[in-house]
Amino acid sequence: IISITFYFSQQPKVNFFPVNEPKYINVIAELPVGTDLMATDSAMKVIEARVDKVIAPYRSIVKSVQSTVGKGAIGENQTKIGDSPNKGRITITFIPFKEREGIKTSDIMREISQSLIGKYPGINFNIEKNSQGPPSGKAINIEVSGKDLQQLIKITQDIQSLIENARIDGIEGLKSDLNTDKPDIIIRIDRDKARRFGLSTRQIAGTIRTALFGKEVSNFKVGEDKYPIMLRLKPEYRNNITALIDQKITFRNMATGRVMQIPISAIANVENNKSFDAIKRIDLKRAVTISSNIRPGFNATSINNQIKQVLASYTIPDGYQMEFTGEQKEQQDSMFFLVIALLIAVSLIALILVTQFNSVVKPLIIIASVVFSTAGVFLGLALFNMSFVIIMTGIGIVALAGVVVNNAIVLIDYSDYLRLQKRIELGGSEKTFLPDSDTAKCLETAGKTRFRPVILTAVTTVLGLIPLAIGLNFDFVSLITDLNPQIYFGGDNAIYWGPLSWTIIFGLTVATFLTLIIVPCMYFVLSKVKNRFRA
Repeated sequence: IISITFYFSQQPKVNFFPVNEPKYINVIAELPVGTDLMATDSAMKVIEARVDKVIAPYRSIVKSVQSTVGKGAIGENQTKIGDSPNKGRITITFIPFKEREGIKTSDIMREISQSLIGKYPGINFNIEKNSQGPPSGKAINIEVSGKDLQQLIKITQDIQSLIENARIDGIEGLKSDLNTDKPDIIIRIDRDKARRFGLSTRQIAGTIRTALFGKEVSNFKVGEDKYPIMLRLKPEYRNNITALIDQKITFRNMATGRVMQIPISAIANVENNKSFDAIKRIDLKRAVTISSNIRPGFNATSINNQIKQVLASYTIPDGYQMEFTGEQKEQQDSMFFLVIALLIAVSLIALILVTQFNSVVKPLIIIASVVFSTAGVFLGLALFNMSFVIIMTGIGIVALAGVVVNNAIVLIDYSDYLRLQKRIELGGSEKTFLPDSDTAKCLETAGKTRFRPVILTAVTTVLGLIPLAIGLNFDFVSLITDLNPQIYFGGDNAIYWGPLSWTIIFGLTVATFLTLIIVPCMYFVLSKVKNRFRA
């Protein structure tokens, strides 16, 4: 309890997965919905020049720079749905970690973020790197659900305003997934006028569709290949709403039998409007999500805690719910799963020990060493100012539970053996009363005898984990063929093994020494209590 309190009183960084150095960086620029593709392309050229200026000093580690405008300009773990003429993406790919000569790509990402965000009015930027863990959503993800859409929009606007006015550092840019400004062109048909001419809405809609998207009227064959011949308006007319609505529709009047032509504008009006691009539902309730990435160098958990404090005073109307989802929800679910996994592991260990020792008290003493190891983990993380990585540190604690019990088992088993020999020496049986002084001597002998094996076991385990902990890498093949091991530290995989290894090292080191001291003491105290009950 003391070590956990000491560690979390320092307000350490809590990460869902280890923070990796980017292999590539995506710079996604989003202009207002309805922006023409050519206008987006022009804006992207300006952004490309700015990005190129930022990465110029680091050209030696940049492998490639690729730009995409329109279709395909999506972010990490996003699904490609339809066209996006208002979006553009710049992807900066770096060379492998060991060839970067110590240059941190996270610093480059930070510089790009500082040079773009807030510098171009009307353009929203989303700067992200490759994700090393499973898809988990945005670092900041607030989901508001309810029945009435207008009320949902008001609530999300209030929440977004509160967070923005709080000026919390590290938020890249809050954005709602409900776009209320999607431009629409509505062609409203006067049905009475259309009926007088004997026209149906299907004929009118078909004429407009043919003008915009075309209609296959024939095929052009070259050898075995067929090419469709499409009939539609020229681009200068397709992109002109006046020309589009003034085009004549040809039809046969059912009353007179004559072929007639009238402009579409004679039976329809054009209206400009705004609407939603999509409405999302969760459990049959409409939902709006406010999300954002965090800027490089900031911690997602810390920022979310600040947001929760800001929103603590905001009252949600009845019938509406607000929930932090995305990475935060995945983090909480993973932590709960790992706690359950630890309890199951400890329970199984205890069950096996009870069957082996034919006792309940001795397994409890052994399980206490698991608690000692947990104290060592948090004490080590606090002393070295390390982040708490939910997944890797959690797995390390679960693995530690199965390692540290070995020393306690060896010590208690040998103590039982010495006590049995002492009883036989005194002419008694296995259940003969043994004085406390003899128990103490047996424990002292067991401690001295088993000290070296216990220490050697712990030391060899710790030494074996140190290369993983410090991220030591070398190439076996080049070592054998060229006598060049290509040694370097860190890397894309080292970020995973580091937190896991340090967790086991800290826990095993502390638990080993506490096992040699506290386990014999607990054994002696419980033996003494047992003797008093017998007396």
